[in-house]
Amino acid sequence: MKRPVVIGVAGGSGSGKTTIARKLYEQFADSVVMIEQDAYYRDQSHLPLEERMKTNYDHPLAFDNDLLIEHLKKLLNYEPIHKPVYDYKLHTRSEETVYLEPKDVIILEGILILEDERLRELMDIKVFVDTDADVRILRRMERDIKERGRTLESVIHQYLTVVRPMHLQFIEPSKRYADLIIPEGGYNQVAINLLVNQIRTYLQDQ
Repeated sequence: MKRPVVIGVAGGSGSGKTTIARKLYEQFADSVVMIEQDAYYRDQSHLPLEERMKTNYDHPLAFDNDLLIEHLKKLLNYEPIHKPVYDYKLHTRSEETVYLEPKDVIILEGILILEDERLRELMDIKVFVDTDADVRILRRMERDIKERGRTLESVIHQYLTVVRPMHLQFIEPSKRYADLIIPEGGYNQVAINLLVNQIRTYLQDQ
């Protein structure tokens, strides 16, 4: 029986994994559904805002992987889902959702998708985007200041106290589960071409 292909794209914050995922998305256009692990941060509406603001978003327990796995299994069975939306200003899940139709290619992107064995078992191709720490922190600074209204001081403090320790403890070790390690993220056209060809092969063999 035909089954969608699941490509997992992992890597540290600012590694370029989103760029890789988007380039793959562009290659297969109408055949792709994109799932970001960031959308599956746990609902924290039961907690006061002061507590929510202390959330460690780089720890495995920050994610509702149970819901993510449930949604992936639905998509694998060609059933639609309502993907959650996370509100970073309120530090909890929004009441909004995004309706997604099933497709032949599922791209799952996130910092810790290779850390959970249950998620790994659902993937056909596991990718880790490996980028130097100095490049990743600069990209994170630019994103958080421009897109999330953060101050430079807060970004640096979060990186040193949370992001870097969590990367070393959880994200970097998950690299050993990857089928393909891509240096320099979205700039590595050779690796992207290899992935595109591999996905095409999977689709043709279905």
